[in-house]
Amino acid sequence: MYEFSFQNPTRIEFGIDKEKNMGRYMKEFDAKRVLIVFGSDRIKQSGLFNDVTTSLRKNDIQFTECSKIKSNPVLTKVREGIAIAKEFGADSVLSIGGGSCLDSAKAIAAGSLYERDVWDFFTGTEVTKALNIFDIMTLAATGSEMNNGGVITNEKTKQKYPIHGFSLFPKVSVINPKLQTTIGADYLVYSAADIIAHSIEGYLTATIQPELINLQIEANIKTVIRTTEQLLQHPTDLDARGEFAWATLALNGLTYLGTAGFSYPNHMIEHAMSAICDVPHGAGLSVVMPAWMTWYHDRNPKQFQRFSKEIFGLSTAEQGIEALRAWFNKIGTPTTLEQLNINQQDLKLIVDNAAQNAIDWQMSNIYSKQVIATILNLAK
Repeated sequence: MYEFSFQNPTRIEFGIDKEKNMGRYMKEFDAKRVLIVFGSDRIKQSGLFNDVTTSLRKNDIQFTECSKIKSNPVLTKVREGIAIAKEFGADSVLSIGGGSCLDSAKAIAAGSLYERDVWDFFTGTEVTKALNIFDIMTLAATGSEMNNGGVITNEKTKQKYPIHGFSLFPKVSVINPKLQTTIGADYLVYSAADIIAHSIEGYLTATIQPELINLQIEANIKTVIRTTEQLLQHPTDLDARGEFAWATLALNGLTYLGTAGFSYPNHMIEHAMSAICDVPHGAGLSVVMPAWMTWYHDRNPKQFQRFSKEIFGLSTAEQGIEALRAWFNKIGTPTTLEQLNINQQDLKLIVDNAAQNAIDWQMSNIYSKQVIATILNLAK
C-alpha cells in the first residue's frame, strides 16, 4: 500500500426519524443562528422542514432560509446565500436535500467568513475557515455528506470547478433512508451512475491499488447494482434504500487509501458537459463512462478484465464495458450524447471546456483536446 494520512471528522447519524434530532445535534456544536439551504418547497409540503425547524426551536436555534438550489448548483445562488448568511449573522449552515444543496452550503459556509469573492476558493485560494456545516440527505449520490469537497458552476464563465478544505467536512450528517423513498426513478438511476463513477475512477486508473481496496470497491459497485434494481421495483424498500445510501462511501476517502497514480477523467469530462449543457451530473457520467472505458482499457488491461469478471462474471474487458453500458440502458440512464440532446455545436464547446479542465487537473499529458473529442465521439 502507498503511504497515506486519513481523517474524516464527520459524524454520521443513520436511521429513521433522526432528522427530528437535528437541533440537539447542532446544539452540541453551540449553533445559535443557522441558514437552512434547500431546493424546492417539497420539503415543506412533506413535513420535513417542519420536523427540522421544530427541533431547532426546541434547542433555541434561530434560522433563516436560502431556497431554490438547483441541480448543478450555480455561483449566483451561492453568492445570494452568502449575503443572507452574513446579514443574518449565521454561525452554521444546514443543508436539507441532495449533493447540490450540500455543495452550495459548503461554498456558502466558506464564503460567509471571507471578505472577497467566494469564487477565489475555486481558483486556487485555500479555504482556512468556514461556518459549521450540517446536513440532512434526501438523495444519495455524491458522497458530499462524508467529504470536504463540493462543485459549483460559474454560469458566466461556464466553469464547473471544485472547492476543498478541511473545514468543509460536515459536523453531522443525517441519513434517514425513509426520506429518500420519494426520489423519482430518474434521479435514482443517475445517482447509481454517479456512485459507480466515484468507485471506478481510482479502481481503473491507479498505478498502485491494494487488494483490500479492490474488494471494497467491487462490493460497493455490486451493492449499487443490486439495490438499484430492487428500488426500481420497490421504491419503499428501506433495507435496499439504506444500503444504496451508504454506498456513497465511495467518495469519503476509504476507497482511495493506500492507492496512488490515479485520476478522475470521467468527472473531468462530465464537468464540462454539465457546465455547457446543464445535464444531470449522473446522466452525463453514464454517457461518458462506457466511452472512456472503451478508449482507455488497453492502458490497464488486467484491471479492466478484473472488473469484467468480478462485477459481471465475464472474461474480457470489452465484455465488461458492454455489460456496464447494457445495465445503464436497462435501468434507464442515458448512454449516448443524442439521449442528452447534445448536438455538434455543443460537443465542440464541451471538448474545449474539458481540455481546459484537463490542464487545470494536470491531466493534459494524456487528455488532449483531440483525445477528449475521440472519447466523446465513442458516445454518439
